[in-house]
Amino acid sequence: MKPRVLVVHKILPEALDYLDRHADVEIGTDAELLPKSDLIRRLADKDGLLPLLVDIIDRDVIDSAPHLKIIANCAVGYNNIDVPYTRSRGILVTNTPGVLTEATAELTWALILAAARRIPQADRFIRDGSFKGWAIDLFLGKGLAGKRLGLIGMGRIGRAVALRASAFEMDVVYTDPHPLSADEETASGASHRNLEDLLQSSDVVSLHVSLNPETRRLLSREKIGLMKRGAILINTSRGETVDEAALVDALKTGHLGAAGLDVYEREPEINPGLFALDNVVLLPHIGSATYETRLNMSLTAARNLVQGLRGERPDNLVEP
Repeated sequence: MKPRVLVVHKILPEALDYLDRHADVEIGTDAELLPKSDLIRRLADKDGLLPLLVDIIDRDVIDSAPHLKIIANCAVGYNNIDVPYTRSRGILVTNTPGVLTEATAELTWALILAAARRIPQADRFIRDGSFKGWAIDLFLGKGLAGKRLGLIGMGRIGRAVALRASAFEMDVVYTDPHPLSADEETASGASHRNLEDLLQSSDVVSLHVSLNPETRRLLSREKIGLMKRGAILINTSRGETVDEAALVDALKTGHLGAAGLDVYEREPEINPGLFALDNVVLLPHIGSATYETRLNMSLTAARNLVQGLRGERPDNLVEP
């Protein structure tokens, strides 16, 4: 008899086909969210679970599944899962690291360029019929060459963003609790700074950290206040790393020149103040949204799930 698994949301067909060969698969919902009560009910007889980052797997959910062996998160992050509690119950947790580095780095640069050169505003200007001809002061933006890019977090994605900065002739600095080696700094073209120095000296600040107690609201009102006047803030990591109300105020007063956001503090809820601002670019959490990346994520999660169900050590086990 095949093990029974719940895939909370549909993943890409190739990965579902793989799972169908190894397990009895049930799809949770076609909607954006599966209500917690439905998740608990449908998980009761399952051996495996494949959720997305939007699915909250807390103690109530975990306790509802006495047969559960593995939770294969289809995401790099896993802050949606109570990992310490799963560990106490002997349930494996996996993620999909390393598969979305390039896609997220590319989107980071798309946001940097869109915010610096006011691309969405210019697009709207054209579409509403306002363009009457070239003007010397039309949509003046911020040039990047010779400016400083500050990266908060220097993991896979941070390093990929740093490597691309050389094409724009930017000076790159970073902060990370685990600084790179001298050789790694040379390869990435970046130098280490403490957070305060990075915020005070960078023209563009980009966040690339995981969410944990130390990074929650890492950019507080006080820290945002340290940033250079007119600087650009980019966030493609986790929305909760930024005090969104303080960010709105900094953009509104002109302390910050612009922001580019792919994630939000109370996602999918977005601070209404952001909608009223013309100096912010808003995206719907699409950092990894290339076909190649989302297929790789789906297949990686599916393989992790099957490995755990077989009693094997999954390739991407979340460690303590």
